[in-house]
Amino acid sequence: MESFVSKVLDDVDIQILDLMQKDAQLSNAELARRVNLSPPATHARVKRLESEGYINRQVAILNLEKLGFDLLCFVFISTNIHQAYELEVLENALRSMPEVLECHCLTGEHDYLLKVAIKDRKGLDSFIRKINKLGVSRIQTNLSLREIKYSTILPIGDDPFS
Repeated sequence: MESFVSKVLDDVDIQILDLMQKDAQLSNAELARRVNLSPPATHARVKRLESEGYINRQVAILNLEKLGFDLLCFVFISTNIHQAYELEVLENALRSMPEVLECHCLTGEHDYLLKVAIKDRKGLDSFIRKINKLGVSRIQTNLSLREIKYSTILPIGDDPFS
């Protein structure tokens, strides 16, 4: 991996990050075994990677359907807001909504893309009404029929196609 990252991180750091993103529950001893380091050296590297911001947090990824979230929606928002303060208010409101899993500021036709988990149609209606109160000029909601691929794994490890 030839980039700024590879000049800051060595191959062992990349291996550790790749293993951890694939299975954050690996014990320090198992992680150390897989990268051929001692457990204390591995632990020190993980702590350094955390303190330098390469690891944001470790989480459990929950099953939406099993928890009753039957609608996964992608909501495109357009707005006529251009003042920094008003944009900050809008973005803080979007950030605070628990239904919003992701929010991206876009270039192009729409200003924002939201990934939203909703339990049912009634919840979707309520969510759209909440968005409308924020002064957006256009909302386009697309429902995901099925998930083809979902991953949180960045392609930092060995690429078999390179």
